Amino acid sequence: MSAPTASAHAPSPSVHAVKAWWQAAPFALVFLLFFLIPLALVAMVSLWNFNEYELIPAVTLRNYLSLFEGCSQLTDNGDLCVTLNTYLSTFKFCLLVWGITLLVGFSVAYFLAFHVRSPGMQTALFVLCTVPFWTSNVIRMISWVPLLGRNGLVNQMLTGLGLVDQPVEWLLFSNFSVVLAFVHLYTMFMIVPIFNSMMRIDRSLLEAASDAGASGWQTLWNVVVPLSRTGILIGSIFVITIVMGDFVTIGVMGGQQIASIGKIIQVQTSYLQFPLAAANAVILLAVVLMIIWGLTRLVDIRKEL
Repeated sequence: MSAPTASAHAPSPSVHAVKAWWQAAPFALVFLLFFLIPLALVAMVSLWNFNEYELIPAVTLRNYLSLFEGCSQLTDNGDLCVTLNTYLSTFKFCLLVWGITLLVGFSVAYFLAFHVRSPGMQTALFVLCTVPFWTSNVIRMISWVPLLGRNGLVNQMLTGLGLVDQPVEWLLFSNFSVVLAFVHLYTMFMIVPIFNSMMRIDRSLLEAASDAGASGWQTLWNVVVPLSRTGILIGSIFVITIVMGDFVTIGVMGGQQIASIGKIIQVQTSYLQFPLAAANAVILLAVVLMIIWGLTRLVDIRKEL
């Protein structure tokens, strides 16, 4: 009697498919419960009507239309409507913070990856960069107040040195302080992915570029930057998505005087205008997804990783 062949005991493709589904089921359940269902609820509430006393579960586009009311024409002063002005303000902060964090994050990551030779020192300096994350965002923001305030250390130093006659007002509760706080809070989100991409670069490529006569800047632009584009893209997605929806930083560092989409949603929620806030959230999500889609067209993240 012949011995059974190995193929007779091999599991069928259907068994492999069932095992794969069971392995993915917990992650799919978490994704469904904490992402898809909440998004569906927000989209559903955005179509409800409301008054001063109650939510009315009736499908209507009133909330979306009210957000863009008057946006088809300029105001008497030649300005855009409130919603478009708010989005432009948010985009302005987003672009400024993205550019500064990219410059600072790339520089720090480049120094750690290519100028610090000791792995132990690399780890120590990298951990040092994470020290601010050991405290909450609010505490880190508030720490700027005694420095940038009218009677803060910076103004005292400027007046003491005779550089200004009176305290500088725009250091705190201004666009400057908002951008400064954003850069302080979120630069690490740019450093980590760029540093990870740079550590994967084959150092022989840098030597080959040097042997071919390339200068340091040419090697940086033609070798390091292209091979770090995955980290740059991931860091950009992190920073842009966080800044677009942030309302705490703008509220604290802007002195509750600077508008943003996240701030408007927070105010509408505090006044129990949940359908209007949900409509704003859906539009914000659509805008952020379009930005991410445009960024991912530049680099295929799945292929690069």
